[in-house]
Amino acid sequence: MATLIIPPVLTSPRDDAAQLYKAFKGFGCDTAAVINILAHRDATQRVLIQQEYRAMYSEELTTRLSKELSGDNKKAFLLWMHDPATRDAIIVRQAFTSIVVDLKAATEVICSRTPSQIQYFKQIYYTMNGVYLEQDIESRTSDDHKKLLLSYVRTVRYEGPEIDCAMVERDAKALYKAGEKRWGTDEKTFIRIFCDSSSAHLAAVCYAYKNNHKNKLKDAVKSETSGLFRFGLLTILRCAKNPASYFAKQLHKAMKGLGTNDAALIRIIVTRAEIDMQYVKAEYRKKYKKCLNDAVYSETSGSYRTFLLSLLGPNY
Repeated sequence: MATLIIPPVLTSPRDDAAQLYKAFKGFGCDTAAVINILAHRDATQRVLIQQEYRAMYSEELTTRLSKELSGDNKKAFLLWMHDPATRDAIIVRQAFTSIVVDLKAATEVICSRTPSQIQYFKQIYYTMNGVYLEQDIESRTSDDHKKLLLSYVRTVRYEGPEIDCAMVERDAKALYKAGEKRWGTDEKTFIRIFCDSSSAHLAAVCYAYKNNHKNKLKDAVKSETSGLFRFGLLTILRCAKNPASYFAKQLHKAMKGLGTNDAALIRIIVTRAEIDMQYVKAEYRKKYKKCLNDAVYSETSGSYRTFLLSLLGPNY
């Protein structure tokens, strides 16, 4: 599924480490050479390069990158050097503990990941921070948003394609009763169904809801809920139906209007590059009649632009 360009010449991690060392030497850094190597290596290769670099030069590659690079390019690179689960743990922990807390970023990562991805990054989260993800959610979030996130990271959901049609109809009805049919909202029902359901089940509930009640489930969520709770529910719902479409929309939002939300741009491009970037690009073109590469090109500059475009892969 990855969209990474395979290097034209197969190199060994040792060769790559030596080339990187050469790129760092002297005055200034040959950033083009660094991008040329690291943007075109998958997670396993990057681990091996880091091991070789440490063995050969008694220094961590990430420490050197941190010294040589700056700004958004540095942020993107340092995030890219990790495997997907470690990266998720870093993003969520930073979102919770930075001076400027970014609960939206934490919510996006948690609510867009599959149950097995969540289980894996929870383990890494604890190993890295000595704190359970649930403890940070407990202390940094509140109200229904907190209940949603806690339930979502604790529930082990089914990941297969099979659905039970009777249960689908029952849940569609329950959500209607909990929201549009009554005065006020029964948030507990929304949390229970959204957190217990597999993606296939929730996508089917969406279809049944529209069939039975004329309105879309996402519109009911928008009118019945608000704030981060609403954002979390919509993220779960949209990712159940089509994760690539969800991320295409988030990228468009990050680049829309005056200025660019570089944190969101980096987070999404770096985390989806090895997962489903070709689908995100296809959805972006379908939705916005524009190539994602062109949009990123016009919003960024310098080596930061070169790096992100390398992760996006060929322009199509």
